[in-house]
Amino acid sequence: MQTTKPRHDATEGTDAAVGTRDRIVRAAARLLQRQGYEGTGIKQIARDAEATLGSVYHFFPGGKQELAVAAIQHGEREFADILRTGLAADDDPAEAITACTRLLADSLRESDWMDGCPVAATALETVGRAPAIQQACAEAIGHWTDLVAEKLRGRLDEDTARDLACAAISTLEGAELTAQVLRSEEPLLTAGRHLARLIRTYK
Repeated sequence: MQTTKPRHDATEGTDAAVGTRDRIVRAAARLLQRQGYEGTGIKQIARDAEATLGSVYHFFPGGKQELAVAAIQHGEREFADILRTGLAADDDPAEAITACTRLLADSLRESDWMDGCPVAATALETVGRAPAIQQACAEAIGHWTDLVAEKLRGRLDEDTARDLACAAISTLEGAELTAQVLRSEEPLLTAGRHLARLIRTYK
């Protein structure tokens, strides 16, 4: 007899509950990244997470907006991990930023050009309408900028490092979107080469 895979619920105990919450957040993060806020529903998130609607509302009584904030924070950490790995790849900030673009290009290609910036789609759809989500998106971009600025501070003054980091993150955001549209890693690799040249002009 065929059996149905049991769904995990928030009432199954502490360890199972933590696992359920993590699955819900991960599913929401991926769906928001690919479909945006308006295109993603709570039922679809629950289904993809193999969780009940009751579990979703148990962990996120504030509903979709509260879950979206947690999902954005999760996506922010994933993107930050890629940046950290790339930035740690070389002592030279110019070489390190090109390493970041290669890693981002690899990640995007492996997702079949589906998983770009983890906050862009949601941020654009909710700006001015959902302050908590907008704040989470702003904090994500701010954190990524901080990571790049930290790499630059050893060679540049604080204001220049911060400005150049802001330019780098803005460029990477646009390059990722272009790479998705063209289904090509070249926009990211091109951005990396030119960001490296820009960084070298400040030495």
